[in-house]
Amino acid sequence: GNKNRLRAQDIHRIVDVFNKQTQIPRYSRMVSLSEIEKNDFNLNIPRYIDSQETEDIQDIAAHLQGDIPQEDIESLENYFCVYPTLKTMLFGKSKRERYSTLLIPQEQIKETIFSHPEFQEYARTMESTFSLWKERTVLLLKNLSMGCKPKELIHKISEDILSAFGKTSLLDQYDIYQHLMTYWSETMQDDVYAVASLGWKAELEPIEGKKSEWECDLLPKRFLVHRYFSAEKKAVEELETKRDSISQELDELIEEHSGEEGYFSSLDKFNKATASKRLKEIQGNSEDAPEQKALESYLKLSDRLSETNKRIKIMEKSLENKVLAQYKNLTEAEIKDLVVDDKWMTALYDAIKGEMDRISQKLTQRIKELAERYAVTLPEMERKGKELEEKVEGHLRKMGFLW
Repeated sequence: GNKNRLRAQDIHRIVDVFNKQTQIPRYSRMVSLSEIEKNDFNLNIPRYIDSQETEDIQDIAAHLQGDIPQEDIESLENYFCVYPTLKTMLFGKSKRERYSTLLIPQEQIKETIFSHPEFQEYARTMESTFSLWKERTVLLLKNLSMGCKPKELIHKISEDILSAFGKTSLLDQYDIYQHLMTYWSETMQDDVYAVASLGWKAELEPIEGKKSEWECDLLPKRFLVHRYFSAEKKAVEELETKRDSISQELDELIEEHSGEEGYFSSLDKFNKATASKRLKEIQGNSEDAPEQKALESYLKLSDRLSETNKRIKIMEKSLENKVLAQYKNLTEAEIKDLVVDDKWMTALYDAIKGEMDRISQKLTQRIKELAERYAVTLPEMERKGKELEEKVEGHLRKMGFLW
């Protein structure tokens, strides 16, 4: 199963821990021969390392009296080591020992965390760490040429990113390493081998089974569109939005008049041709004015939809031709910029930024979870339950139900 598969980061972590003889709680530790002997020389890992997730214990006293257990807050200490004053902004002293009070409304938790200076400073530090690695790596990548060695390249840049994020708090350097290795496996590896074989050439290849369509594996056309023809792309997207709006309006009109007594239900096949024919039949008849209006609206919307689709096709073809011409005029330096900066580095940045966001969201969600868990005490719940019960009994008595 998936749980038994070793990812690149798993293999690297195991090798590093073994080589450095590192002891990590719930992951690795040195075991004496005598302990192994006590276990009848059984080397099954769970006998020596408990890797089970820590149980999320419910605090009965907090459920009864409110506030958040200090033990739960201390479990987030790895965050508060990085954001020390954030902790005092979120939590205050309770009247009871080993409990704290949430100082802000629950709905303000995320905003308070994300706008806090220490949180923002941490984000800038992570951005800077990536930028420094990127600066070194981009220089290396843009110097690739025919005959380069992809395996040596990925080893060098992956070890570099592992080292770059080795001293960062909260983020696991091996998670960052995995993002690079995953992208290498899925995309970047083929690209680098193409450069090693052919050099920096953006060669267009026809798409099998699709007449007059083409693509470039090393440099897909969306990157050229984004860099050189964003205005044209935006114009197409605006027309597509307009087209979708017209289509929705048309669907709503058809649905409105397609019931059993609807104006369009009498037609065997409802389309522009049958609608036009029916409109001619009732033209000038005042009794059929509502139906005439509905048919005219349908035909106008249909014409607008057809015209918009035509314009979209024309603009898309024009954009396609511009992109094709741009491919032919690309210099090697431009290809490098597009592939290295726009394709590779953007994808890696997005993946690593997602990892940073995940860490931040995890803190926010946990604090929200704790706040919601102990927000309403058991006595309050019982009181509210009693109030609701009395209301229901009152309504039942008014309805004549007595017991």
